[in-house]
Amino acid sequence: MVNSAWVSDPYLPEFSWSRAFTDWGMDPVPFILTIWVSGIYLAGVLVLRRRGDAWPIGRTLSFVVLGMGSFFFATASGIGRYDTTLLSVHMVQHMILSMVVPLSLALGAPVTLALRTLPTRPRRWLLVVLHSRVARVLSFPLLTFMLYVLSPWALYFTGWYDASLASNYIHQVMHVHLVTVGALFFWPLMGIDPLPGRVDYPFRVLLTVLTLPFHAFLGITIMSQSTLLGGAHYLALRQGPMGAWLPDMLDDQHTAGGLLWASGDLIGVLFFLVLFFQWVRSSMKEAARVDRRLDLQEARAAHSQGER
Repeated sequence: MVNSAWVSDPYLPEFSWSRAFTDWGMDPVPFILTIWVSGIYLAGVLVLRRRGDAWPIGRTLSFVVLGMGSFFFATASGIGRYDTTLLSVHMVQHMILSMVVPLSLALGAPVTLALRTLPTRPRRWLLVVLHSRVARVLSFPLLTFMLYVLSPWALYFTGWYDASLASNYIHQVMHVHLVTVGALFFWPLMGIDPLPGRVDYPFRVLLTVLTLPFHAFLGITIMSQSTLLGGAHYLALRQGPMGAWLPDMLDDQHTAGGLLWASGDLIGVLFFLVLFFQWVRSSMKEAARVDRRLDLQEARAAHSQGER
């Protein structure tokens, strides 16, 4: 019987990856967050539309569908139902929350939307926050890079992961932490919003590429070590009703490390492609601006010669 750890449901049926899409729960915290955050964003889009201003549909889909939709999927679907039962399932959730959700939210440009729709006083408050010392520190690229690559090590090799398995509150805080740290790192690199900490594209590409070996190294470390992550929790589960179908704990940990390694590289390549596309598009826009400026200078020069 499970008596030493918090589990959402100690009688879950045998897991299969199809259950990630068919076995849904209704955890109130992620549900409320998804509804409120998506609702506020859509309200801003509606304000723009009523005013006659355009807002790219791609940004709305990125923020609401891919961003908040991925957050809800990771926490309320079968992934969320089994995230305290199998370390391998938790690792899939980890990658969604720390990489997919932050990138999608950043590409939705919510800060730009807020600056265009908020009343005068709240908009001034937001600008004060964006130009504050705290915002500059939290968006400093080297600091956010260190937070991003060291945070998973702190999660799995301190008592934090065990604490998240023993407490629903800490478990929810962990979800928010993964999204927050991912957003701090990726938002200035790939986002569209006017945030402090933005650097030139070559440095953005370098920071993105540097994240790849850290995920691989962490995944290999988890795969190769004999010490079990959350060992007491997962052992207690195997002494209960689910023990008949739960895989060997070390095998599950090897699977989790492999998923972290493979998905980290795969999503990292996706980040690189997005950033490269943004770089090319920015270069094309800059080239177009230079061409317009040269055309204007030539037109002025021709006009001056004509007057002579």
